[in-house]
Amino acid sequence: MSREQSRDYYDTFADIYEAERHHGYHLWLDQRSVAMVKERARDQRVLEVGCGTGLLLKETAPVASQAVGLDLSHGMLRAAADRSLTVVEASADSLPFDDAVFDLVYSFKVLAHVPDIARAVAEMVRVTRPGGRLVLEFYNRSSLRYLIRRLRPDGKVGPGTTEGDVFTRFDALSDLQRLLPDNASLVGIEGLRVATVMPQVFRVPVLGKAWTALEDALSASPLRRFAGFLVLVIERS
Repeated sequence: MSREQSRDYYDTFADIYEAERHHGYHLWLDQRSVAMVKERARDQRVLEVGCGTGLLLKETAPVASQAVGLDLSHGMLRAAADRSLTVVEASADSLPFDDAVFDLVYSFKVLAHVPDIARAVAEMVRVTRPGGRLVLEFYNRSSLRYLIRRLRPDGKVGPGTTEGDVFTRFDALSDLQRLLPDNASLVGIEGLRVATVMPQVFRVPVLGKAWTALEDALSASPLRRFAGFLVLVIERS
């Protein structure tokens, strides 16, 4: 899939992107993602790669000294700009910034859809200052979510589009470690969605609350390495 095709794909459902993101499973994911970066963003120069409509950036921007969001989709960025966020239209594998200008770079739900992932990671390390951190989420091949994705049909995303219409990759932790350039080292591993088969369980009364607590506990356990969403904390030297 070309960069233009990816842009068109995300533009097609930009207007309905947030329809399911304010409750249940998606709200849980967003809240836990924010928790991974918000304190790290305090008084820092922050870049979110793949900011979409700004759901995470609007939470980190108020505590950061500077916060910039970047996305490939003009449609997504229009909604982020409506939130008075500072945003730039560009690709993850070609960042329009000088070297070492950010203290913290983070990215969620994006890198799994970037074909040249090594270049994207290298670019994000490049724009991070020495001693700065990156919090990067990948789709985990060693996960129940990967197995489910292999077995079920592609889900509907927007009008006339399915998950199969966009490039998606699942990577092993060992492969991701080999992606890191020489001036970057892995300092932590986080994870989200270890045991969930059907995300709809988060919306079931009583059970949803219990399931949220279970996934929170699993995310804090050694089993986080088998989470569907694997989050690497990286430090640039």
